[in-house]
Amino acid sequence: MSKIKLMSESLANKISAGEVVERVSSVVKELVENSIDAQSTDIRVSLVNSGLNGIIVQDNGVGMDSEDAILCFSSHATSKLVREDDLFFINTLGFRGEALPSIASVSEVDLTTSTGDAGTHIKIKGGEVLINESTQALKGTKIEVKNLFYNTPARLKFLKSEQTELSNVVSLVERLSLANPSIRFTLENNDNVIVKTSGSGDLKKTIHEIFGLQVSSKLIEINASNDDYDISGYICKPEILKSNRNYMITFVNNRLVKNMDLNRAINDAYYTYKPDIKYPIVVLNIYTDPTLVDVNIHPTKQDIKLSKISELNELINKTIKDALYNNLLIPDATLRVSSNFKVDDLVLNDILKENNIEEEKIDTVHLTDDHAIVNQTTFDFGAVEEESNTYQDNVVVNTEMKNLVLYPIGQAHGTYILAENDEGFYLIDQHAAQERVNYEKIQKIFREKKISTVESLIPITIELSKSDAIIIKNNLEYLKSMGFVLEEFGINTFVVKEEPTWLTKGFEEETIREVIDQIILKGNSFDPLKYNDHICKTIACKMSIKANTKMTLEAMRELLNELVLCDNPYNCCHGRPSIIKFSIYDLERMFKRSMN
Repeated sequence: MSKIKLMSESLANKISAGEVVERVSSVVKELVENSIDAQSTDIRVSLVNSGLNGIIVQDNGVGMDSEDAILCFSSHATSKLVREDDLFFINTLGFRGEALPSIASVSEVDLTTSTGDAGTHIKIKGGEVLINESTQALKGTKIEVKNLFYNTPARLKFLKSEQTELSNVVSLVERLSLANPSIRFTLENNDNVIVKTSGSGDLKKTIHEIFGLQVSSKLIEINASNDDYDISGYICKPEILKSNRNYMITFVNNRLVKNMDLNRAINDAYYTYKPDIKYPIVVLNIYTDPTLVDVNIHPTKQDIKLSKISELNELINKTIKDALYNNLLIPDATLRVSSNFKVDDLVLNDILKENNIEEEKIDTVHLTDDHAIVNQTTFDFGAVEEESNTYQDNVVVNTEMKNLVLYPIGQAHGTYILAENDEGFYLIDQHAAQERVNYEKIQKIFREKKISTVESLIPITIELSKSDAIIIKNNLEYLKSMGFVLEEFGINTFVVKEEPTWLTKGFEEETIREVIDQIILKGNSFDPLKYNDHICKTIACKMSIKANTKMTLEAMRELLNELVLCDNPYNCCHGRPSIIKFSIYDLERMFKRSMN
């Protein structure tokens, strides 16, 4: 007797539901995406007790006739794919025909739909049709889901608290609203409206409706294209950052996606504009030929594969970098928000982290480690002085920043330079400002490979294990390019013959061993460019003026003139802000000279 049996349709749907329907937000996602595919312009999502006791999605889309209304609950029944070739030209959010039968198999579903003529009412419980009748209904579709997972107790016990489930739904509806600014979205829980958008078609207005004035007033618009991709959207200025990646929101052909490569390209574009532990707010639309996108690799269809991903990442990275570079990014010291404006923030960070795809973590650099820095450091920067004029002539800077003239008037607490001009009053962190100046000068030296070396007065001997010695032996040329000349000196031992002149006196051996340890730690994944940059940051920090150090007005003026010439004068190399502005209007409001 055969041991292999065909599953019943009911069992197959329950298994499929385990992949497609994970929680309340999964149900909302599938139903709302169906409404979007049905050309709806108004979608209302109503929850009872955060969806645990009821979910209603109502739209004004094209609706279904009686035949389609019952057929849509059959497995793999869809209007979006007919031939195999259609799988390569997917322009809709749904296409598998799994969502409705999966939802119906683990809940009670009540469907009312109409194409504008006679309507249809269907009620299903656990996959079994209880009611199928004609009814009067407006054009569109209304689906009510109750008793979710009532017949799958294992799945039911994994539902979270009401607040957690609500937070996930809010997060989802907000993102779907941003993907479809031309659709009016309303989300309510127990008759309380939580999310409401106007459907104006203006993405920036939708961002304002979702995130509020504090975010929408600090956005930079981007638009770019190459042979295969068009990108558009908004990025935030570095003064408003988040503690997690969940606000880097990406859409591909209006589909909400979570893709590590895209997030990495966005985050890398903010390099040195922000600390490594902070992340930007970005709403990015990507449009491309459907044949370049494979959306059929994950049950939720949020993880996708893109052809020519390296070209897309380069386009995103360059576009964001150019937008940041070409905008004046000095943050205002005060932020004016209308007193009658309400900012909703129901999306909890811990819930969002739970849904976020794991990404590589970048080692965090401590930003304010001044106490660990030795005061008496000596660097041979003759090359910097010789090249300083050329450096200033060749740098192309933000025009608005270049024309900004600042007049230093004093110093606060030996740490902050006070400056002014006709527009207002400025505070400049002297360490962050000089660190930025030095960082870009040192980067130039590394790029041009003008590192000078000196013979070690007392050769440093480094003994390693056999495996570590093999790694170092394979990287001798890279070490030489940094100014470290090593030679083999017996079994698994190396001697340092020459060292770069930028090493801190008294810390030569410590620095050399740190470099070698980093190369061994990373192994084949060691990235010389990233480590070069780490070295540039370290040197720039150590040679910059520290906090609680007095400066003359002439020294302040010289530092501000050099800061203006930098590619990124707004942040130190670790991402901390270097300059903050108090406009004249801000000052007058603070002192009640202006009451507006």
